[in-house]
Amino acid sequence: MPLRIRPIQKNEIEDIVQLSLLAWAPVFESFEEVLGPNIYGIVYPEGINSQRSEVEKICSDDKYTVFVADADDIIVGFIAYEMDFVKKFGEVQMLAVHPEYQKHGIGTALNQFALDKMKQNGMKLAELVTGGDSGHAPARRSYEKAGYTALPLVRYYKDLSTYSGLRQA
Repeated sequence: MPLRIRPIQKNEIEDIVQLSLLAWAPVFESFEEVLGPNIYGIVYPEGINSQRSEVEKICSDDKYTVFVADADDIIVGFIAYEMDFVKKFGEVQMLAVHPEYQKHGIGTALNQFALDKMKQNGMKLAELVTGGDSGHAPARRSYEKAGYTALPLVRYYKDLSTYSGLRQA
């Protein structure tokens, strides 16, 4: 399967949205499992569909650089990143590979492609943020293959509908 990485075309945004919804379904399932239905509903009131507007925004905004991976003229993945020319930092905002094409090195190829572009543009550091949940495990593997160093962080949520306040002594 010959892979070609190229700039996104504006008429491909809906294809990217659909690909990302399929690719990130396990992530949102994992989020709901970890957070529980109450917190999940507060944080993601539209569920996975909240990603639609995020993907559309990133694919349409000139602030971001978006490339797609295609195999035999089928879009199988994409990566979106931005570069801060003052700080000389590049940041991957989104990466997704269609589930039927995962585990074939496409995510790693997209990462390496973006890293090459960042370095060519004078960036000194590349960063990205991903989840520590089971739904993000394939993404973490891809990032590790591309040579990223992980800094474990934890984000906490509290459902205040179940909170009765602090007891006073």
